[in-house]
Amino acid sequence: MAPTEAARSQYEERFPGNTSTLKDTDPELVDYFGNFAFDEVLRHSRLDAPTRLMVQLAAMIACQAVQEYRVMLGVALRVGVTPVQVKELVYQAVPYVGMAKVFDFLHATNEVLTEHGIALPLPGQSATTPETRLEEGLRVQKAVIGADRVEGLYAAAAADELHIQGFLSDNCFGDTYTRTGVDLRTRELLTFAMLVSLGGCDPQVKGHIAANVRVGNDRERLIDVVTQLLPYIGYPRTLNALADINEITDPPAKPSQTGGHRGDGGSPGVA
Repeated sequence: MAPTEAARSQYEERFPGNTSTLKDTDPELVDYFGNFAFDEVLRHSRLDAPTRLMVQLAAMIACQAVQEYRVMLGVALRVGVTPVQVKELVYQAVPYVGMAKVFDFLHATNEVLTEHGIALPLPGQSATTPETRLEEGLRVQKAVIGADRVEGLYAAAAADELHIQGFLSDNCFGDTYTRTGVDLRTRELLTFAMLVSLGGCDPQVKGHIAANVRVGNDRERLIDVVTQLLPYIGYPRTLNALADINEITDPPAKPSQTGGHRGDGGSPGVA
């Protein structure tokens, strides 16, 4: 299978002057994956290039794909993702993926930024203090999740678990979501991308699908994100994400014709 013109163009734009070493050892895979990821999948996207690269980088952190992350980080910087945005998506991964998994990506990020001549540390983006983090975190948490839902979580928590709800408010939202450098709508897309890519997080995925809709990311945009993650996270997690989207949002009426790329309501295919 020869690369399509669109795939060749995208590859050259992403990796100017570079020829993959896999072209010599695995030419068939390189060609059909390239046609899929850099042509067919991109034809189904309305995301701007920086947003598309940011959600893909977030997914790669969740998948622990540090080598691919390094390569794609260089691409992201070339298409306009700022160093501050890069650092913010890595910082946001800490409460969702865990520092144990993010640690190597933080060092990889610092190395790539340094290689691009970017001085570290970057300007601080923290917007809270130890005195305000809980209040501000609750404010943002309620804006994203919904005040009734947040109050319900506190009310339902057992006495010996209540501190975890407090951590969600002051640490996850107060320390992270209030930060500047990335707007709230994009932060929710990043969280969605990480949770989908982790796998086994369907309750949280559904919660953040609803949160995304609340902050302005509709069904079409969420499906766009999942489509752009597909080449990197595989079909099982992609199909699970689509089932969650179908459960939380209203799918359009199914086309009458058979065949083609389509799924079935709450069970969008089997892989």
